[in-house]
This record gives sequence, C-alpha cells and structure tokens, in this order.
Amino acid sequence: MRTQKAICRVLSGILLWGLLISAVSIRAADAPSDQLIIYPVTEGMPRNADFTVKVRNPGKQWQDIATYGVKVAQVSGTQTTPQDTSMASFDFSGAVDVSITYNKGNIASARIRPMSYGIKAEVKGNTITFSLSQPRNLSVEVNGDIFHNLQLFANPVETTRPDPKDPNVIYYAPGSHQVGTVNVPSGKTVYIAAGALVQGNFQINNVENIHILGRGILYGYGTRKKAFLMQSAKNVELDGIIVVPAAYTVQMGNSQNVAIKNIKSFSAGGNNDGIDVFCSSDVTIDGVFMRNSDDCIAIYGHRWNYYGDVKNVIVKNSTLWADVAHPILVGTHGDSQNPDTLDELQFINIDIIDHHEAQVDYQGCMSLNAGDSNLIRNVRFENIRVEDFREGQLVNLRVMFNRKYNTSPGRGIENVLFKDITYNGVHANLSVIAGYDNTRNIKNVVFENIKINGRVISDNMPGKPTWYKTSDMARFFVGEHVDGLVFRAAAAGPMLGGQRNTAPLGK
Repeated sequence: MRTQKAICRVLSGILLWGLLISAVSIRAADAPSDQLIIYPVTEGMPRNADFTVKVRNPGKQWQDIATYGVKVAQVSGTQTTPQDTSMASFDFSGAVDVSITYNKGNIASARIRPMSYGIKAEVKGNTITFSLSQPRNLSVEVNGDIFHNLQLFANPVETTRPDPKDPNVIYYAPGSHQVGTVNVPSGKTVYIAAGALVQGNFQINNVENIHILGRGILYGYGTRKKAFLMQSAKNVELDGIIVVPAAYTVQMGNSQNVAIKNIKSFSAGGNNDGIDVFCSSDVTIDGVFMRNSDDCIAIYGHRWNYYGDVKNVIVKNSTLWADVAHPILVGTHGDSQNPDTLDELQFINIDIIDHHEAQVDYQGCMSLNAGDSNLIRNVRFENIRVEDFREGQLVNLRVMFNRKYNTSPGRGIENVLFKDITYNGVHANLSVIAGYDNTRNIKNVVFENIKINGRVISDNMPGKPTWYKTSDMARFFVGEHVDGLVFRAAAAGPMLGGQRNTAPLGK
C-alpha cells in the first residue's frame, strides 16, 4: 500500500511539473517577440523638422517618432559655430523597420554610421529605409552633411521602471520640469520618464546606492554646471538618459563602483567634455554615445579636490564622436607631490567615428599622455574601429610636460596592448610615441593586428624594406625613450611586461 501511495505521489509530482513547464512554455510563446515603444512628445524640447522619422514592426503600421534639435560644434580655423542637428529615439525588441524622409531636398548620397554595423539603406526619392534587429545608436547622414544629420537612438526595451509612489523614488513624469540643482540622497532612484524634459543638474556627493534611469532628457541651461557631478560616491548607476549639458556630461571624482550605461550626450560649448573620471576605481562605461565639443572620455589623477590613484576603468561597446579634442584621453592631470598611478584601463569594442583637433598637442583618437608625475600602466585597447576622421592622429602616447596644465613630467607609460585596431581613411596626421627622458620613458607597447586601410602592420609584414622601421609603415613617429615596442600580426596570447596578459575583456 505504501509503495502504491509513493508511486502516486511521484506520478502526481511529474504531472504537476509537466503542467508548470507547459504553462511557462505557453507564456513564453505568447510573449511578443517584436515590441515597439514610442515615447510621448517631449514638451519644451526644441523640435527639428529636417527629418521625418517613422518606425514599425515588420508588417505593422508605421508610427511617427518626434525629432528634436540639439547643438553640435563646427570648428573652422580657430572659430567654433554651433550647428543645429537632429535626434530621435525609441525602444524595441525583435525587429523594426525605419523610414527617414529628408525634408530639405534631394538625396544624392546617404550613409548610416558607425560603418562597422554594415547597415544597408534603400533610398527612394527623398526617403531612406532600413531594418534593425538589435539596439543601435546611429548617425544618419545625407549628402555628406555631418552637422545637420540625424542621430537615431534605437534602445532596448526598458526592464526597470520604478513605482512613482515609492518614497525612495524621485520621479519625473512626461512634461517639462525646471529643477535647478538636485542633491540626490543615498538610497534614492531618480527616474526620468520618456517624454520628460528635466532642466537642471544632479549632484551625487558623499552618497551611495544611487540609480538615475529613464528615457527622458536632462538639459543644462543658463549655467556652467555639470549635468552629473559625482564626488566621493559609491555604487552609482546612470542608465538610458539623453544629456544636453552646459558643461561636462559627467564629472566623477573619488568614487567607486560606478556603472554608466547607454547614455547619450551632445555638447557644443567650450570645454564641454563627455565623461571625466578623476581618482576613481571600478568604473564601467558601457554602450554610450558621446558627441562632444571636447574630450569624449577622459581619465585623470589628481585635479581640484580629487586625490588618489585610478584603478579598473572599463569603457566598452560605445560610439565616440569628438567634434573637438580627443575621443579617448588618459593621464594629463595628476599630483606631482604625491604621484598617482592610473592602472588597469580597458577600452573594448568601440567605434570612433570622428576626431577633429587642429592643436597638435591635443590630437590622438587614443591618447595616453602622462603628465604631473603620473604613471600609466596596464592599458588595453581592443577591437577599436576608427573611421576617417577630419583632423588629428590615430595614436598619441607621450610622457609629457605641458606647461599650461602640468607642474612636472609624467613618470612613464608601460604595458600597453593595442589589439585588433582598424583605421580606414586618409586624414590622419603622423602619430606619436615618445618618452620624456631615460627615466620617464615608454616601455612594453604591443600592436597586435593593427590594420590601416586594409593592411596589417607587423614587424614581419611583406613589402617592408629592411631599412624601414615598422612604425614608418604605420606613419608613427617613435622617439628615443621608447623600449619594447612590438608590431605583430597575431599571437596565441599577448605578452606584456614579461607576463601573459589574461585581463578580462569587460565586466
């Protein structure tokens, strides 16, 4: 009898488990594979009528997407003139069709960047159509115009929307909000909903466990305040917001465990950097789109009231567009009295779609500039795709003494890997790799599979005359105080500083 009851219990359990699996399968099957979320119109945000944007799930009806106007910087000679560009955004999953009508005239040519995405557009009359199967941050350019283009942000569907009634949530609903400076307390979530325009800035100072999320727009106006000022903060997340700052987008100092994801930024004023990291550790910058009128990503030691080293910063899966200065800069500022070390920095899977800088001291798509007794070490650039930028250098590695900003030369640069780097273009100036003296030098720099206009540059490359340096084939100037410089086609595992580099590719 006991055996029969036991068998019944087992059979019942199997039946119940089967029903649960069936229910889960039904829910999964019923869940829509294609989702499209259109935002409310953002009242108070300037509109731009250069483009009409429509989107749809395949086979469904077209839906209109609002397009807005933001400023970007056009530099001609020594003069900067702000230009009106367009942006639009939506969320989707699965697949989506996009239709963009150019309202200013005929389309002679059209391109969609980053070029690495390989998006092929069909042009009929003055309308461009294409499809997407994954989230993308794009620049749609008609007739070669990069200043009056459309930045289109096709976002993933939001997975986190806090409850507006939660006392730990600061919630900005669709509409216009003039907030001035908001000091965010510990433990708070700030949510800027799609369709919300928040005019002001957020200070995240001496607090922890902060989340600032949403699909809305943070707009700086009338002040030179940073959009996000983060100081001595821990466990901070910024995610999804479009930022139009009046100064820096993010200024971070003496902070730890920071995640910046999928934010987009436009700036057109002087010294309007993107994301600047000072004396901080364990920072991840992932999936951002930065179009700035100064450095897009800058990592420094000491400046102002920030003190200490930088350690473990990862920038990945991002698109950088520097209308002025550097897409990536490391090391200018530091502490000559108590020298800083900038260690374990990674730049992975990045598209650099423009770089424009006339001042030779501030050129370089990928720049390590050790000043103020900084030591820069253990840096990895991998899978970086550089398009034909307007003016500047591909690489600039210098131990330097810039008298405008530094009180001493840097201590050195060591253990740097450039792997799977591509540049296709004709506008790059001569790149520079140069130490300062015999004790403030550059050592152990490896270029692995660097490809310039389709040609791999390596020490054993075919066609290189024996009397040429490999760096000549890349148009790199290499100074006297550089040791351990290697160009190679490929390797089983990169060797840096005598040890195999097993650093992870990202968090």
